[in-house]
Amino acid sequence: GCKSGTYVHYPTISTDMLSLVWERRPTYNNTSEITANPIITYVKLIYYYIFAICYGLAGSLADLTMVNSNWTKGHIQSLWKLARGGIHVVFPPVNTKILEDISLSDPPRENLILSIGQFRPEKDHILQLKSFALFLQKYDGEMKNSNVNLILIGSCRGNDDYERVDQLKGLAKELGIQDHVAFVLNQPYSVLQDYLGKASLGIHTMWNEHFGIGVVEMMAAGLVTVAHDSGGPKSDIITNPWDLKAPHKSSSNSNATGLLASQKEEYATAMYEVLKKGPLSEDMLKVRENGRKASKRFSDEVFMDSFKEVF
Repeated sequence: GCKSGTYVHYPTISTDMLSLVWERRPTYNNTSEITANPIITYVKLIYYYIFAICYGLAGSLADLTMVNSNWTKGHIQSLWKLARGGIHVVFPPVNTKILEDISLSDPPRENLILSIGQFRPEKDHILQLKSFALFLQKYDGEMKNSNVNLILIGSCRGNDDYERVDQLKGLAKELGIQDHVAFVLNQPYSVLQDYLGKASLGIHTMWNEHFGIGVVEMMAAGLVTVAHDSGGPKSDIITNPWDLKAPHKSSSNSNATGLLASQKEEYATAMYEVLKKGPLSEDMLKVRENGRKASKRFSDEVFMDSFKEVF
């Protein structure tokens, strides 16, 4: 008979989603109108639990299960308890080779902070703007004439995304940082490559991203990358983060491949610690080199080998 296999990139439902509803925490897919009403919350919880049971039963019928990160694996293991043949981590392919030709130091990187990602609510561009505003508020006096700018580059899928960009532009104006923020929409890959070759720092703010291809791309291109302290970026990509609590301890940070943060204060501190050292500092060049080396674990070639090994 026919056998089936599955490659899960993002669980349709996860234990984190169940926890969010149970704790009545508002987020992009659990609005304040729902969290404020206990009856609606309990109805949604019942629906989620029924859906989770059905999802687990259906997934367990697959003869081969692959997932794109250890974070995804943990959630699938908790839901697909009867999965046949085990669950295999196969990292998705990232074309790191094309980005490895970008020089780490010649010419020196500019004081640009780069964000890559579609303008979807879960990407949390709001956190990026608030973190950048706090960075300028707290540290601008110490970085005079540095001309630091935040570039948000990504695609819009439709009118909702364009409206979201307009809201973000309004927030940037409200925060007083509009002259230091640029939105680059729906541009070809060559434009992204150009920014990857100029920027010093990459920023990623999505909570519980299942993997984080944009994070890998920034590391491969030589950016010092600050990713959200959760999901795939934490479990698989930036596994040796720079210690923000001891940023000046070279010995403990010699193997760092990037930084992790979750609150705007942490992101602002990370921006300052990276940019104040300068693009040619020994510490930052080491992080860039480490990050690029770590990104090779997610290349097209590694994906092909892992995929064939599972079969």
